[in-house]
Amino acid sequence: MTEKTGRGESVGQDAGAQSDLVLVRRVQKGEKAAFDLLVRKYQHRVLALVGRFVRNPEEAEDVAQEAFVKAYRALKNFRGDSAFYTWLYRIAVNTAKNHLVAQGRQVSIADVETEDAEQFASADGLREYDTPEGLLLTKEIAQHIDAALTALPEDLRIAVTLREFEGLSYDEIAQVMECPVGTVRSRIFRAREAIAKVLAPLLEQSDHER
Repeated sequence: MTEKTGRGESVGQDAGAQSDLVLVRRVQKGEKAAFDLLVRKYQHRVLALVGRFVRNPEEAEDVAQEAFVKAYRALKNFRGDSAFYTWLYRIAVNTAKNHLVAQGRQVSIADVETEDAEQFASADGLREYDTPEGLLLTKEIAQHIDAALTALPEDLRIAVTLREFEGLSYDEIAQVMECPVGTVRSRIFRAREAIAKVLAPLLEQSDHER
């Protein structure tokens, strides 16, 4: 899987971070409407992220809303040392984890969708499966990835999810998970390695059948 380092993407992220910071400063001055703009900008992304941990859609919506409430209350202490959305992601991940712990449930990742499986496969340089047989294989790949993710330790699971499903950079994941970038790289490498081991027999079988 490859690192995303396109210059255009970086410039866009920088511009987005700057506009977020302007809105944050307005909120800190007492302008509540500015926070509404931040909510509108990130509500779908936060809900999608929370939904990967909290499988029940109604619960996920409640948790996402709780994350925004926590963010609003904590925003007075936001200094801009990191991008607003990575700060918000950290709150969302922790809120989802706390919700599951309070419910006595294990922190896991919601079922991998077919498009997620295709993303994993294409990122690893695997073939695209656009035939009927290939589509069935892609669904099977998704099931195997889901099982592999479920079996991963929590820190590896969260790191690879933020990277592969949410598209965060290593630096951003380090901010969300509050750990060094080197630790993030190690976690993602180990997670990918574990997933690759699970997928290898399936892909080898497919090669033999061709």
